[in-house]
Amino acid sequence: MEAKIYNTYINGEWIKKSSGEKIDVENPANGEVFASMYISSIEETQHALESAEKAQFSWQMLPPQERANYLYAIADKLREEKEHFAKLLVMEQGKTLLEARYEVDDTIRYMTYSAEAGRRIQGAVFPSDVPNEQLSIHKVPYGATVGLMAFNYPLALIGRKIGPALITGNTMVIKPSELTPVTASEFCRIVHEAGLPKGVISLVVGYGHDIGAYLVENPITKLISMTGSTRAGQAIYKGASQNIAGLVLELGGKAPFIVLEDAEIDKAVEAATISRYANCGQVCICNEMVFVDEKIADEFTEKLIKRVQKIRVGDPMTDVDMGPSLSPKGLQHIESVVKENIAEGADLILGGKRPEGKQFEKGNWYEPTILANVKPDQAAVQEEMFGPVLPIVKINGYEQAKELLNKREDSLSSYLYTQNHKLIMRSIQEFQIGTIFINKAIVGYIQGYHSGHKKAGFGGEDGIYGIEQYLQKRTIYMSYE
Repeated sequence: MEAKIYNTYINGEWIKKSSGEKIDVENPANGEVFASMYISSIEETQHALESAEKAQFSWQMLPPQERANYLYAIADKLREEKEHFAKLLVMEQGKTLLEARYEVDDTIRYMTYSAEAGRRIQGAVFPSDVPNEQLSIHKVPYGATVGLMAFNYPLALIGRKIGPALITGNTMVIKPSELTPVTASEFCRIVHEAGLPKGVISLVVGYGHDIGAYLVENPITKLISMTGSTRAGQAIYKGASQNIAGLVLELGGKAPFIVLEDAEIDKAVEAATISRYANCGQVCICNEMVFVDEKIADEFTEKLIKRVQKIRVGDPMTDVDMGPSLSPKGLQHIESVVKENIAEGADLILGGKRPEGKQFEKGNWYEPTILANVKPDQAAVQEEMFGPVLPIVKINGYEQAKELLNKREDSLSSYLYTQNHKLIMRSIQEFQIGTIFINKAIVGYIQGYHSGHKKAGFGGEDGIYGIEQYLQKRTIYMSYE
């Protein structure tokens, strides 16, 4: 089957052909190229930014409810084409069809929540120190913004950025991961059909070191929202400093799943499984390692093995629990870390290889894997895996778990299973981390706030605090004598 060519979208127009170089998009389940897109040129990227800048003030001057109506229209079109987008996500990213449907639903929620927030943008009025004067603080948009997306949620991350940016009066140029650009093109199709004014949303495609860097360093760009690795975030932080652009950075995480001796083991096992192997482990807040109290470690591990063995791996278009990893490069990293840990003395107690069977001969497949007797300084604990491998580290209680957690810099999320409410309350104060799941499996609610501490990010997304990231404060001292 010949690969379908998808197009970029700039200033309300489809760019049929660009620099001449194409990006091929492979289906992770079989390695076949099913789509391609032309890489945007620097001239086209500049045009996208200039269009966003030109469109921004008129967009800002629309009443928020009018901007909201456009977001509702996008959400409606996503509902109408839910199955189309879900299947496209499966082909492009490799997640299961069920997970892909959830992603479309999440994107709709991002659109509608942002639209609803249009009537709730608040400023403030404070008393003046002198008569006949008013002091007020207004919330205003940044201007032309840029959204840089990771590969693991090609559609939801667009919604997560576009919704807050647009409802607050900003315009946005989006650049998806070069590994998953197709869904972004289809999203822009429904943007076009929804009738958004030209320039409010544009799409460019390319690599981070060229097109991404150009977007970040361009003086037109007033704010950058990026989801990706810590290394990429550091480069963006540096590049944005030239123009003092605003930043919303959601970066890499290495979430420890802490199980204390009084935990309800069966519930902890179920949550640890769900939180590790969702989307083949390619979630920034996934359970990346288990810290389990040595008193219950054997029981926990035995039950975990039995539960993980039940995970059905196979064609993500069918009723399975886990599909493939996205890319050969990611798979190579997973294999490398597992081999390194075994060489360091870890025990491979489940998985550790490509599944057997003809359907797994092509594509980026890896069995759900568990490593036991892992030490805190070994590779599987130190490096973000972003794959279906779960290392188990034995600890001697809360204090050691806290110490191991707080010495890390990739402080995005963690999990804690215990029935000790004193330790729960202490963890809220003592864990230096952006999100804590307490007796709870992985989840993300739109009204929450998704942010990291330390090197896991700057700013955040979702909820009222996420909306705030796209607004500047303008202070007005007004005399009326």
